[in-house]
Amino acid sequence: MQTRKKYIFVTFLASWLLLFFFGGDQLRRFTFFARKKAEARSSWPRWTDRSLLKSFADPEELQSDGDPPLPSPRARRAAQLSVYKGSRCRMETCFDFSRCEKHGFKVFAYPREQGEPVSESYGKILASIERSRYYTPRPEEACLFVLSIDTLDRDHLSGQYVRNVDEKIRGFPLWNGGRNHLIFNLYSGTWPNYTEDLGFDIGQAILAKASFYTESFRPGFDVSIPLFPKDHPQRGGQRGWLHQDSVPPKKKYLLVFKGKRYLTGIGSGTRNALHHIHNGKDIVSLTTCKHGKDWEKHKDTRCDKDNVDYEKFDYQELLHNSTFCIVPRGRRLGSFRFLEALQAACIPVLLSDGWELPFSEAIDWGKAAVVGNERLLLQIPSAVRCIHPERVLAFQQQTQFLWDAYFSSVDKIVHTTLEIIKDRLLPHRSRSRFLWNALPGGLLALPDFSTHIGDFPFYYLQHGRTPRAPGRAPRAPCAPRRLSSPFRIAGSSPSDKFTAFIRAVSPLGSLSQPILRLIQAISRSQYCAQILVLWSCEKPPPPRGKWPQTAVPLTIIQGRRKLSDRFFPYAAIQTDAVLSLDEHTSLSTSEVDFAFAVWRSFPERIVGFPTRSHFWDPEQKRWGYTSKWTNELSIVLTAAAFYHRYYHSLFTEYLPAGLRELVDSLAACEDILMNVLVAAVTKLPPIKVTQRKQHKEAVKGTAATGGQRFSQRQECLDQLADWFGYMPLVSSQLRLDPVLFKDQVSVLRKKYRHLEKP
Repeated sequence: MQTRKKYIFVTFLASWLLLFFFGGDQLRRFTFFARKKAEARSSWPRWTDRSLLKSFADPEELQSDGDPPLPSPRARRAAQLSVYKGSRCRMETCFDFSRCEKHGFKVFAYPREQGEPVSESYGKILASIERSRYYTPRPEEACLFVLSIDTLDRDHLSGQYVRNVDEKIRGFPLWNGGRNHLIFNLYSGTWPNYTEDLGFDIGQAILAKASFYTESFRPGFDVSIPLFPKDHPQRGGQRGWLHQDSVPPKKKYLLVFKGKRYLTGIGSGTRNALHHIHNGKDIVSLTTCKHGKDWEKHKDTRCDKDNVDYEKFDYQELLHNSTFCIVPRGRRLGSFRFLEALQAACIPVLLSDGWELPFSEAIDWGKAAVVGNERLLLQIPSAVRCIHPERVLAFQQQTQFLWDAYFSSVDKIVHTTLEIIKDRLLPHRSRSRFLWNALPGGLLALPDFSTHIGDFPFYYLQHGRTPRAPGRAPRAPCAPRRLSSPFRIAGSSPSDKFTAFIRAVSPLGSLSQPILRLIQAISRSQYCAQILVLWSCEKPPPPRGKWPQTAVPLTIIQGRRKLSDRFFPYAAIQTDAVLSLDEHTSLSTSEVDFAFAVWRSFPERIVGFPTRSHFWDPEQKRWGYTSKWTNELSIVLTAAAFYHRYYHSLFTEYLPAGLRELVDSLAACEDILMNVLVAAVTKLPPIKVTQRKQHKEAVKGTAATGGQRFSQRQECLDQLADWFGYMPLVSSQLRLDPVLFKDQVSVLRKKYRHLEKP
């Protein structure tokens, strides 16, 4: 037994001696590594023992490559709770729905206090709310409240930081702990960690914030908005850079980035690593550390070379000529680069982990952006190379749609925020995700009109679908799988009947008046479902016996003698198609039938007979209106035109009351506004069809009266362009005639033979 113990002791001692002689050096090195590890900053990779693994990076790069240590989850949660004391808020728990029951969704903006500083960006937000159709100047009618205190910049080092916000808002009698309030914010926190601290308690208010962390975002309650610059346009905005027939088969660059590189602090890790994917050919990644006051004190060995390479490329040129644009996080999660890439049709490649993307509640960003991971930067080039060219084009088209629909102006950003909140009040009447992500967008698809996509004029012709000929039964789909498309559910075509809507302003006298002949001609159309007469005369309408006998129902609607009345969404209009007519219009049944057949192929456009055009007057520096008969047209007068009944709802409910008041104050503005509205929605021109006689506007009075009417049209066009922020009208040289129109063939071979009679 003693001998056995001796053998064990000798073996153990020998093992320690061998370990000391052959492995002692390595043990000392690992002990040194463990001691230094606590002293080194936590970035990756951090190889202190270079003899174990050869370093392929400069020491300065490694020491400046990482972010500062993040606070612990408990510290982050405590900071979040200090700002969002209503962190468990939902619409059901922190919003008073009863305020919205009587007057609907109305928004009240607090009056601006004298001497209270307001930044340019926040001034635009308040102006957008006041321009909104939901604005009310009476707080007792309001469902939602917006502070007049500028809360956009909550970085206490900023010159636009407003102090003592807590004290100010507690003095507002309507504050009520933030309930039913909406707070806008673009910048939160400050150096070095840029937390989401706003510097005041938002209570139960809804937060519309840029650079929103997903963990702080309250789904179904808060709204994530984009970061936009102070010179972002109030309304209108520039169009996207991708135009029809201008898409190159392959752009010069595949993937680009040009921007600042942070040497230290939060956000520096991602941008410092971007140079690893630069190949100088189809991938260009340029950074500069030449920014800030003390950049030279912190510059590393790459700075000088990076600064030289940075100046060799123009940023706008890179945007124009690249397929994908890297959008890394900055000090905060969002950046201006995001909107710049959208406008340029440069597909954003997002490297901003934890960012709640703008309007993510409504927008499907998987169709317009590539969401990457900051830790997998080196996989980005191979990932974007694998995307099929057809998919790339679909991405680019979606960027243009989203830019134009929701981001090109402050008005659209604010109005999208309001519409998202409004949809939460009545979920059963809210827009579907499809309506938000398909042309013309959620702002122009009113759920008060319908929530079924087949009731709108925009979705009939998608995916190659054509409407059936009038009077024919719908054809069954050839394959069951096609029914899965939302367009198949929408209904195969517009209804095959129309409603004639005639505006009457003169009392009825003899039976030979033009309106009576017009009613008889319209009623003979096989596609006419009913005739509505909007009576806008001082005298009461004549009894039913004075009106001509018609094969279709004839209904008289008493108007308020306002020009905007003709585009009110009357419940009596049951068909998709509306034929708008003036009492002095002269049309034959053949003209009406052919125009209706054309409209059913273009249900989203205005299709009609009399046309006008607009032009830019460089001397006067204003838009001009002309009635000269030229090849150009951009306006179809609603004295004789087909359009979809949905445009009545848009005209009355989407446009603010100020524009309708403009129409009522000018004698000849309502048809221009309708054309501008439809062009703004569709981005397409109207369509002119064949007419036997040239239409002349009926103007009572002297030549001076006609001149005054023309000048009012000029003024109307100019004011509408100013309100929209651009000129929506689109010019065209297209006129559609029937097949064999005026051809030297037998009349019996022509379908609309009466069109050629004098």
